[in-house]
Amino acid sequence: MTNPKSTAQIAGHPIHPMLIPFPVACFVLAFVSDVAFWRTSNDFWASASLWLLGVGLIMAVLAAIVGVIDLMGDDRIRNLNDAWLHAGGNVVAVLIELYNWYSRYEQGTSAIVPTGVVLSFIVVLILLFTGWKGWEMVYREHVGVSDEVGPTQTTRLT
Repeated sequence: MTNPKSTAQIAGHPIHPMLIPFPVACFVLAFVSDVAFWRTSNDFWASASLWLLGVGLIMAVLAAIVGVIDLMGDDRIRNLNDAWLHAGGNVVAVLIELYNWYSRYEQGTSAIVPTGVVLSFIVVLILLFTGWKGWEMVYREHVGVSDEVGPTQTTRLT
């Protein structure tokens, strides 16, 4: 039996795993900059967090669109419990970060400590869980893994 295929792909390479590092990095770095703001009260860190959250949200939407295309494109992916936990957890994370971004946009730096720091930390924990579920799909269920064996390459030890 062949592996579950990624519907959204370029030259056989799934797009979703190409996009997800961006929102993950942005949301984790937003937490780091929140902690830096909390410790230093330097407005640079507040501004950095706002921008990181904004860019992370935009990239998360792109990753989500491609993820939904993959989810709906193959029955075997749709039937995986891990796929739904991965998707649902990421939706929760994005909604939390959307609120986190909006509260900072409206209230400024007063929205960062303690609420923004706590929300950012919760999202980091959610991302650890959803990342684990995503890797479970790849490593256990071989979602998006090519069935074809590439040309063998010889390596030369010196």
